[in-house]
Amino acid sequence: MNPNPNTRVSDHPIWDPKWECADRASIKSLQLERLKETVEYAYCRVPVYREKMRAAGVSPSDIHCLDDVRLLPITTKADFHENYPFGMFAVPARELIRVHSSSGTTGKPTVVGYTRRDLETWVELVARMVSAAGVRQDDIAQISFGYGMFTGGFGLHYGLERVGATVVPVSSGNTDRQLMFMADFGSTTFVSTPSYAAHIAEEAKQRGMEIGRDIRLKWGLFGAEPWTEGMRRRIQCSLGLSATDNYGMSELCGPGFSGECEVGKDGMHIAEDHFLWEVLDPSTQQPVKDGEVGELVATPLWKEALPILRYRTRDLTAVTTEPCPCGRTTARMCRVRGRTDDMLIIRGVNVFPTQIEHVLMETEGTSPHYLLVVTREAALDNLEVWVEVSEKQFVESMSRLSKMNELQASLAKKIHSVLGVSVKVKLVEPQTLERSQGKAKRVLDKRSLE
Repeated sequence: MNPNPNTRVSDHPIWDPKWECADRASIKSLQLERLKETVEYAYCRVPVYREKMRAAGVSPSDIHCLDDVRLLPITTKADFHENYPFGMFAVPARELIRVHSSSGTTGKPTVVGYTRRDLETWVELVARMVSAAGVRQDDIAQISFGYGMFTGGFGLHYGLERVGATVVPVSSGNTDRQLMFMADFGSTTFVSTPSYAAHIAEEAKQRGMEIGRDIRLKWGLFGAEPWTEGMRRRIQCSLGLSATDNYGMSELCGPGFSGECEVGKDGMHIAEDHFLWEVLDPSTQQPVKDGEVGELVATPLWKEALPILRYRTRDLTAVTTEPCPCGRTTARMCRVRGRTDDMLIIRGVNVFPTQIEHVLMETEGTSPHYLLVVTREAALDNLEVWVEVSEKQFVESMSRLSKMNELQASLAKKIHSVLGVSVKVKLVEPQTLERSQGKAKRVLDKRSLE
């Protein structure tokens, strides 16, 4: 039987109060029970894990407490590549109901699969997530994620249907049709990447569409790429909705690992009854203190088709177990700061795109569209930040060139104060930079081409 979506803690419906509001002792007890089962299952069913555990000198019987998870070997994307396509699976193909994969832009894709029970659990996790974001049975949810091998489209689709929302599966791209359906159907929920939401807002404004008349959105569920609080504020203002962050990746299940609630918007609630999380120092692989930033490592505690032990996500975040005003007691992860493999090193300084985005979003006259161009000259790395100015800023600058120069100098100074390294800022006209219908491309690294 499905959890009752009308159950309330405080004044906000909670999909599964038994576990979303459980005490910490109960959560840890369940995690340990499921961790032991998962380790035993992976050891017996997946030769890759049996070999890795034997090489590490550990067996399922060595898991006595949650801290013992650190005895287990780390799993990386390389493990998937080396065992492509089905070498990581614990069940034969006849037991699979669905297969998804990554894009494979850097080589063979990461392939993931689901049994019927896996899909049922996944749907429940996403239903929990979208309920926390505010979506209800009477909402009309427009999904602008791709419906291909990417897990986002199908994951959100079935989770939204589970809570009773009407789903509009537009898929990605075709902005004209997106806006037409948004206005004609009266969509109240929009699902996309934050960068595409910013693009939709821009296009709606150019067409003279008005909030409340043509755009009647209430909820925005955005994920699949890092974004900043400044970007959230701009999207909320331009689309008139409540924007929440959510997190997931295909290796863990897809969307459903964690999501923000409509009340606090201060960290994404982790489905701790289904996932064991660690936050580790990327260099030493040792745990960081509660609330400190490190790399997220996650172990799903429920998967039949594809059990995963200690998956190294490469995503940098912090986790807190402090209570949330919404009544949920699950740990919350902060918005992803960036990825360890997306980090740029410019003249010995670590640079993440989100650091620069934060400056841009806090500066009047800029748009949410930017590109970081990295070059090398005489063995020195150089970073150039291309950023579109707003329509208003562009018009004003046509009659007053000094205003553009002032903005350019101001941005360069602010970015330098944040990064500790000098950058060149290039202001470009509105609609100049390429728009993405999926994950935004923020970096153009020319060093490998020089």
